[in-house]
Amino acid sequence: MVADLDDLEPPIRAMLDATNRGDDRAFLDAFADDAVLVDWGREFRGHEQIAGWNRNENIGVQSRIEPTSVERSGEVVKVGVDVRGNGYNGGGAFTFRLTGDRIARMEISG
Repeated sequence: MVADLDDLEPPIRAMLDATNRGDDRAFLDAFADDAVLVDWGREFRGHEQIAGWNRNENIGVQSRIEPTSVERSGEVVKVGVDVRGNGYNGGGAFTFRLTGDRIARMEISG
C-alpha cells in the first residue's frame, strides 16, 4: 500500500518532495537548524552535516523516495519508504520527531 504524501505532516512531505525534485535548498529547509539525522547509526548534526549527507547519500545520488506506510505514536511519525536511485535501493523506514514546522530528528532504519 502506497501512502499519500498529502497525509504526511508538512515538514515530512516537504523533505520527501524536495528529494524527489532534486531540490537541495528545500530539502535542507525542512530541517531545524539543530536537527539530527541518523542513517543506520551514523549521526549527522546541524544543517552543514545534513547537507553533506544529502550530497553523498540522497539527492546527490538521485534518490527517489516513495512512502509506503505511516504510523504515528505520540510525537513520533514512522514512514515506511521505498528508495530508488544511484545509491541505496530498497525498503526501509524513516522515523521523525518534529519541532514546530521543521524536522528535529530523522532516523533511517530497516
